[in-house]
Amino acid sequence: MSIALLSVILLVLLFAFLGSGLWVAFSLLGVGIAAMALFTEAPLGLVMATTLWGHSNSWALAALPLFIWMGEILFRSRLSEDMFAGLSPWMNRLPGQLLHVNVFACGIFAAVSGSSAATAATIGKLSIPELTQRGYPEKMVIGTLAGSATLGLLIPPSIILIVYGVATEQSIARLFVAGVLPGVLLVSLFVGYVALWALVNRKSLPDEALHVGFGEKLRRSRRLLPVIALIAGVIGSIYTGLASPTDAAAVGVVLALVLSWSTGTLSRKSFIEGLMGATVTSCMIAFILAGASFLTVAMGFTGIPRILAEWIGGMELSTYTLLAALTVFFVVMGCFLDGISVVVLTASVVMPMVQAAGIDPLWFGIFLVVVVEMSQITPPVGFNLFVLQSLTGRDILSVAVAALPFFVLMAVALVIIVIFPGIVTYLPGRM
Repeated sequence: MSIALLSVILLVLLFAFLGSGLWVAFSLLGVGIAAMALFTEAPLGLVMATTLWGHSNSWALAALPLFIWMGEILFRSRLSEDMFAGLSPWMNRLPGQLLHVNVFACGIFAAVSGSSAATAATIGKLSIPELTQRGYPEKMVIGTLAGSATLGLLIPPSIILIVYGVATEQSIARLFVAGVLPGVLLVSLFVGYVALWALVNRKSLPDEALHVGFGEKLRRSRRLLPVIALIAGVIGSIYTGLASPTDAAAVGVVLALVLSWSTGTLSRKSFIEGLMGATVTSCMIAFILAGASFLTVAMGFTGIPRILAEWIGGMELSTYTLLAALTVFFVVMGCFLDGISVVVLTASVVMPMVQAAGIDPLWFGIFLVVVVEMSQITPPVGFNLFVLQSLTGRDILSVAVAALPFFVLMAVALVIIVIFPGIVTYLPGRM
């Protein structure tokens, strides 16, 4: 049987499993089992047992549930309210005024939650009623939230970067540090667009020139100090080499509990809800990773990734052409699957191509996450669109149209990091 026919059979089988509603993890396992049983002579049971155990018993993976738990704790705290109060006095004089609070608040919360959907839900619950009541255009309120919430995938500690690091055997600490400057780039593009839009559409914004003295601004900004200390403690300890990502995650959980306790939002109920939420999410991701790891090994036995990489190499595509094709591929995949599933599902096939083309796997991880960010605001399965639809009551198409300019801005950021790869590799190179 030819490799092309084998690939088509396995792909059809995968989509059949996913289309039937079978969990992603079991769909991946099922395709791996079929590939091993039908097209190889390797001992299926032994390979499955050793692969699942070997990839589940990973110290690097321990950081995942801890960072998720940290985000769950902060999701139930007063953090979003404190950020809005601390940021709004400084944003009032900028073109776009309080629309910038969405961008910066999402950037800050992303740095402590690691989740795009949690960022959209947490900041949106506070800012949507507040900004619409003040008279800000709903389309821009929704758009800034949809775009800026995707920063939760990129700004460390990012859950999807941990998944990518485990799936491709890359250093999670270096991936975290590599995501810092691209995250700053995206925030800058979002702020620049909001300011430019505000200058062109002055009449669409409310006339609220609130004059707050410098002393009052500093007093309100004190509410930002705890979360800034949390970010500095987690990211700073990783960047300076004082702690591994797993150690830093444990420190982050402790600091999050202290922060929640100090604001009076930590209770027995919120503690249990946060712990159970983190357990459910972590188990889901762990199952997906286990299924993906077995599929990766099964694909290795069939020889598909190696032959596919050789085929791509034989086409002599330029690096830019390959990246453009992969961008379209990942955005289309993201229309039907969540970001984590996209990463683990495609790693076994895509990484041999990437390495054969001489692309740095560390740089490609950030590139991939930015593309997955784009897919988070692409219908029909853009998770951020669903979150904002539930918060606003608008139909999914209206939310997607509001998010479109930010999709374009992320595409611009993608082009920038392709032309200037040092934006990604500079900080990791200094570790």
